[in-house]
Amino acid sequence: MFHPLRVSAVEQLTDDAVAITFAIPAELREAFRHTPGQHVALRRIVGGAEIRRTYSICTPAVEAPGEPVVRVGVRLVEGGEFSTYALKELGVGDTVEVMEPMGRFVFEPRPGRFAAIVGGSGITPVLSIAATLLAREPDARFCLIRSDRTAASTMFLDEVADLKDRWPDRFQLVTVLSREEQQSGLPSGRLDQERLTGLLPALLPVADVDGWFLCGPFGLVQGAERALHGLGVARNRIHQEIFHVDDGTSAVAAAAAPASAAAPAHSTLTATLDGRSGKWPVREGDSLLETVLRSRSDAPYACKGGVCGTCRAFLVSGEVRMDRNYALEPEETEAGYVLACQSHPLTPEVELDFDR
Repeated sequence: MFHPLRVSAVEQLTDDAVAITFAIPAELREAFRHTPGQHVALRRIVGGAEIRRTYSICTPAVEAPGEPVVRVGVRLVEGGEFSTYALKELGVGDTVEVMEPMGRFVFEPRPGRFAAIVGGSGITPVLSIAATLLAREPDARFCLIRSDRTAASTMFLDEVADLKDRWPDRFQLVTVLSREEQQSGLPSGRLDQERLTGLLPALLPVADVDGWFLCGPFGLVQGAERALHGLGVARNRIHQEIFHVDDGTSAVAAAAAPASAAAPAHSTLTATLDGRSGKWPVREGDSLLETVLRSRSDAPYACKGGVCGTCRAFLVSGEVRMDRNYALEPEETEAGYVLACQSHPLTPEVELDFDR
């Protein structure tokens, strides 16, 4: 559900990134009390067309009765309608439609050793995860390995430095710049699979890490995941969220149909959402999400690119083809979940349940 929230602060982080803080009315505090790692979708209407973008919350999670703080980082994307608006027009006092927090890249703080590998704006949810963990669990440790192009393009420098100052014995920071040499620390260059395979064991006891959080561009996350698998890390200890996918990147093969599978000439979708069911014909070329949206504008979605996972639904019956999947874990697809925005029918009848 979307709510109109007033912008209480806009802070310049870098030349191409800002942090936006929203004022949360007393009656909406519980609705916006987030779990570390969750995101919100922001909505804007331009020329009668709806634009939605998803941004992770960077602030620590606040337990009741404390007042939740919803602050997101927005980096300018070339040609991006919402990010251009956020950096060049949005100001304090303006109102933005904000969806209640959601997402599965989440973490409930517990004692142990944890680590993250992030790139660029992928720092945003991990900042919330690390800050919440260190504040709540005195026996927890966190190692942050972050990759950025240059020092000037690095988001949330002050916030990360504050974590290091407050918990010097429990927070380890490793910074790698891909396009700029540092006076001290690691040499510049990309954090790819080969480099991480050699680097990680030198930084921390890999086998003793209770949870890994990977967030950022697809290439970085994929390389980090492969490096961790090669170092013997179990799949259930690796959590990931993709922030950007290059157009030329091949899609993750998850519950995808064989190339020879063909869509039926006519198909019908039955979908359950918020306890109400409907049945609609699927137009040629339309995704299952587009089919639902024609009659149910409250269908959940944010990016429509197979990245955020907002439109996750359970496949009750029938078969579908997913074009792309950067959001669902293998165990989710094995359990029968699909991304409605990327799914197309392969059988005359398909049924989805958005409520499971």
